[in-house]
Amino acid sequence: MSSVHHRTATVEGREIFYREAGPADAPVIVLLHGFPTSSFMFRDLIPLLADKYHVIAPDHLGFGFSDAPRADEFTYTFDALADLTSALLDQLDVVRYALYVQDYGAPIGWRLALRHPERITAVVTQNGNGYEEGFVESFWKDVWAYGADPGPATEPAVRVALDIDAIRWQYLHGVADPSLVSPDTWEHDFALVSREGNAEIQLALFRDYQNNRPLYPRLHEFLRSSQVPVLAVWGANDQIFQPAGAEAFARDAKDAEVHLVDGGHFLLESHLDVVAGHLRGFLGRVLG
Repeated sequence: MSSVHHRTATVEGREIFYREAGPADAPVIVLLHGFPTSSFMFRDLIPLLADKYHVIAPDHLGFGFSDAPRADEFTYTFDALADLTSALLDQLDVVRYALYVQDYGAPIGWRLALRHPERITAVVTQNGNGYEEGFVESFWKDVWAYGADPGPATEPAVRVALDIDAIRWQYLHGVADPSLVSPDTWEHDFALVSREGNAEIQLALFRDYQNNRPLYPRLHEFLRSSQVPVLAVWGANDQIFQPAGAEAFARDAKDAEVHLVDGGHFLLESHLDVVAGHLRGFLGRVLG
């Protein structure tokens, strides 16, 4: 099994942590994590890919082991996180790569693809939304309200997402056998988002999330015009991004491969082997 390296790079004056494994001359796959986690979510997937692929999984600024400057010292937006990710890949001399996106990783990945479509060899979305159909309204209504009118009337409803119960729910909802999901996941995430000043970072990104939606038409045009291969592997019981969000990729991506799996939002925790099987099969076909 390939060794996984745990590295940091100074990117635009900020320390960015990333996990890296696999042969240096192999096709590259970049793994972009979601909220409230980090590259920790890929800890078990990376070794399953690294025999054939060069895998890079960064922690976004404000997450995991990357720097987390205060929200009054850095303007946290998805544009800014994409800027840092792009600069990291440039620093690592990564010029062609497949994207694996989940949750927050999706809007960051879409920005990378729209800026440099020629660099993207394939797209894998695992509960990473790119269509209006994907949003579960009962979950998102409070986020939209907070983004439209941030303040004391709307903030409490989204701030609860930083509580351990809400983080645990993200891991366990939709999972038929919760005993498959290690408590390490939510305890790890909760400890990091509970650092001093991190709540304000997360609230800034909650406010900015609404600015991802206007990118969707450009994403769809990219999928149509580039004909980039797309795999959507999705927890069918996800109460954040529903299966319609996975199926929608088939509307624009040529011969999109869509798999709905009997799990929730963090599918790698309960169905790692299933996801890895679909992923290895897909990458083997489209990257040769």
